[in-house]
Amino acid sequence: MLDRLDALEREFLDLQARLGDPELIADQHRYADAARRYRELEEIVEVGNELRARTGDLETAREFARESEGDDKELFRDEAVETEADVERLTEKLKYLLLPKDPNEGRNVIVEIRGAEGGEEANLFARDLFQMYEAFAGRMGWKLEVMNTDHSDMGGYNDITFVVKGDGAWTRMKHEGGPHRVQRVPVTEAQGRIHTSSATVTVLPEVDDVEIDIDQNDLEIQVYRSSGPGGQSVNTTDSAVRITHKPTGVVVAMQDEKSQLQNKAKALRVLKSRLFQLEQERQQAELSSARKDQVGGGGRSEKIRTYNFKENRVTHHDIGLTVYKLDKVLAGELDDISDALVQDEQTKRLEGDES
Repeated sequence: MLDRLDALEREFLDLQARLGDPELIADQHRYADAARRYRELEEIVEVGNELRARTGDLETAREFARESEGDDKELFRDEAVETEADVERLTEKLKYLLLPKDPNEGRNVIVEIRGAEGGEEANLFARDLFQMYEAFAGRMGWKLEVMNTDHSDMGGYNDITFVVKGDGAWTRMKHEGGPHRVQRVPVTEAQGRIHTSSATVTVLPEVDDVEIDIDQNDLEIQVYRSSGPGGQSVNTTDSAVRITHKPTGVVVAMQDEKSQLQNKAKALRVLKSRLFQLEQERQQAELSSARKDQVGGGGRSEKIRTYNFKENRVTHHDIGLTVYKLDKVLAGELDDISDALVQDEQTKRLEGDES
């Protein structure tokens, strides 16, 4: 591990010098890649240097403990125990930092939420999920941009698409993909009975224009009038856009902007991200499986997370985590669940790397 660290330190110093090169600065994409790699290596080098220093401190404390007597001996033994704990902690942190990075790390995140099973209650739950992520983004210091909304009759969402931008957005939001199930008394229920409904969350990495090229001949573009709740027209011009990628059958529709060109641009952003994800899956010999795994059938029995209002309970089934503060979670306090999911992924990656 220390041999690899030496090589990464040399790469870090090389990048440090190159980032001031006018030729590199002039190429925005190459410069962005170099700057992103520099930030990755910066943390590795800092932890590596701290580990080396604490390893030296540990050797010194042990040596003094061997050579000392009385109270001094006990003092250096305590120092050695404390320093050894630091070395173990830093070693584990460095192991994680040296694991291959998620190729989508650092990208913006496109999130799609759709009401699934449960009629209007599912659409109202889709609205609750969006508001939860909106509040979570605010807590994390991320920016959230709504790209498209399709309102349901009672103020929920048939579907909503938005982009999340900020440090760590992909690291945390990628775990949100999948069917989310809610158990509560719907506002539409007259007899106070608890119903189970669901909404699906799809998480996609946003891609740059240079990363995926779309043949315009592969696109079928339709324009139509935007509609609001109940299907009524909310625009007198054909500004809404639906784009179908004929080779894959992927369809994206946008209607929030008044300009047809703006809706088309947004639709292409989402389309490119969906096609990029399909290509990643194909390269991993799992074509389309990740998105299917995320969305599933949207049925009530399928779920990654359950929100039970009667018990004020949220359960994330993948890791068997339950917290009894549903009200706070829906208010954006996803920290405990998100931290546990990130930690679970890190543990599994470390175990896989060691095996």
